[in-house]
Amino acid sequence: MKRIAAVMALLVLSNPAWGQSSPSYGEPIRLDAAQAIIDRAVAAAAERGFRMAVAIVEPSGELVAFARMDDTQYGSIFVAQRKAETAARYRQPTSAMEERTLAGRTVTLANPDSLPIAGGVPIVVDGRIVGAIGVSGASAAQDNEVALAALTP
Repeated sequence: MKRIAAVMALLVLSNPAWGQSSPSYGEPIRLDAAQAIIDRAVAAAAERGFRMAVAIVEPSGELVAFARMDDTQYGSIFVAQRKAETAARYRQPTSAMEERTLAGRTVTLANPDSLPIAGGVPIVVDGRIVGAIGVSGASAAQDNEVALAALTP
């Protein structure tokens, strides 16, 4: 998992214009594919003892599928959806946005349309973004770990 996160971070950090140059958007993720990713996320969260909310959105940021594990805090519902929306709309993992914000690029905090907290990851198929996953319920790093695990079939 750490290796996948490191590769994702390297890709984003090595190309500061990643969100503007590539990858492009593709056809929106289908419900069956979104549900399979949610099932993997819930399984990964359960293995780690987390109670989480998981959202899958299409490239526009609109919700396709959602799950909230039993006894997950209600605030995680909103946060998971916002992380997914942000990752899809800005074509980058929210962990990269969080890192830049923590490094001093606080202008991101003035944008009410983004949530720069790790746990949102674009879903890329054949080099095109078809949606994004957002996970919330543990620490931002743990949310991101579960999101990445869910995207690894």
